[in-house]
Amino acid sequence: MLGEEVLILNNITKKYPGVLALDNVSLKILQGEVHILLGENGAGKSTLVKILSGAHKMDSGSINLFGNEININGPRHSQELGIGVIYQELNLIPHLTVAENIFLGREFTHLSGVIDSRKMIKESQKILKKLKVDIDPTRTINELGIAYQQMVEVAKALSLNAKILVMDEPTSALTEKEIKELFSIIKLLKQQGVSIIFISHRLEELFEIGDSVTVLRDGLNVGTRSICDTNRDDLIKLMVNREIKDLFPSRRITIGQEILRVEKLSNSNFAEDIDFTLYKGEVLGLYGLLGSGRTELAKAIFGVDNIDGGEIFVDGEKVNISSPVHAIKNRIGFLTEDRKSQGLVLNLPIKNNITLTNLNEISKLGIVNRKKEVQVTEKYIDELNIKTTGPDQIARNLSGGNQQKVVISKWLCSQVKIFFFDEPTRGIDVGAKLEIYELMNKLAYEGSAIILISSDLLEILGMSDRILVMSEGRITAEFSREEATQEKIMKYALGEIHAA
Repeated sequence: MLGEEVLILNNITKKYPGVLALDNVSLKILQGEVHILLGENGAGKSTLVKILSGAHKMDSGSINLFGNEININGPRHSQELGIGVIYQELNLIPHLTVAENIFLGREFTHLSGVIDSRKMIKESQKILKKLKVDIDPTRTINELGIAYQQMVEVAKALSLNAKILVMDEPTSALTEKEIKELFSIIKLLKQQGVSIIFISHRLEELFEIGDSVTVLRDGLNVGTRSICDTNRDDLIKLMVNREIKDLFPSRRITIGQEILRVEKLSNSNFAEDIDFTLYKGEVLGLYGLLGSGRTELAKAIFGVDNIDGGEIFVDGEKVNISSPVHAIKNRIGFLTEDRKSQGLVLNLPIKNNITLTNLNEISKLGIVNRKKEVQVTEKYIDELNIKTTGPDQIARNLSGGNQQKVVISKWLCSQVKIFFFDEPTRGIDVGAKLEIYELMNKLAYEGSAIILISSDLLEILGMSDRILVMSEGRITAEFSREEATQEKIMKYALGEIHAA
């Protein structure tokens, strides 16, 4: 039986430049409850977790913890208040022991100031025994599998007397057996009165482990339900209940011949027997939730990540792509998700960024022809309507939309014909989004082909001629533009249905 309210969030609002991440979100957590936090990528889940962890401050609202209104002043303060956060990317030191990680920064010492390793091992054993986990505290973290590393994170939180535990996608890298073991520990924690906020995209898990579920959508709390009073279809509708209006430009679709084919592509970390074909003039949408492997697939085809098996064909010919240089030679370009750290050299002028991948065209005997460099840059500034003071403006000083246009110009300068657009409109205002969409349509109309990777279902539906859905490293569905709906795509993205 669940206890009284231990955590109450009232009208939490958080804004980032150009984005309202949380919009008056309210939430109540009961003692001994597993409260599921559900929502698409970008719905606001991570922002809420960062506020609870003390990593970010809310702009307005209030937090009531154990009957007292609090102001979380940082990660250490959050821990002192009894809130423990276990992120998907575990926060452990690989070369230190289990005991050293559990008490990192809070080591027991002798009067002489020397670390008391024996006491840390003994106290670690007590905590692990309480969790009914058989882990040797003297083993180093890099000797443990992911599942046991997560157990160490839980033990670390309990050593801080955590009464509220936030678990962000804890099962994403676990096997079925490991998931069952984790769920056993969660049930044990519940019995001990610990409250758990559990973030997951796997709907089947919610009904096995959860007591209640809150759905976030576009920064809003769109509904809280008791697990007993809801079902999968209701939750999916809450997650994606939006309409496509005049957000996207009309498309003139002329699909041509095959330009890219991938057969049985596999990687032990993210992909399993991936098959798909891309055609000239096509925008192929690739949708998947966090951890589905969509960006990793793009990186593998572009030569950033290794491929364990499978074949890639460009214009019908088998190609060997072992690096981005090989990808570019095969006319493949990649607009990365993080344009600032991976797509641009922010401290260099626009002209250097645009010509960066095709210096041979503006150079002779290794010497850059500065006049030609400026001419090429001005050509793309004009064609893509880049709002800038000129070719010498530093890329860092452009708006997000214009930075993205510079990245696109870089690939156009390289004369690529196959484009990966990974989250091309993230952090870009509405007007700039429309310009990016129109540019994508123009590229497709001229015979290029685009694979659009996006967390935004509306964007996928509004811009794609065909849509592939990924879940856990596999393509689970393919839809034509006419067949696709938000509900269908989300079911396959959540792993609810697996394609034959």
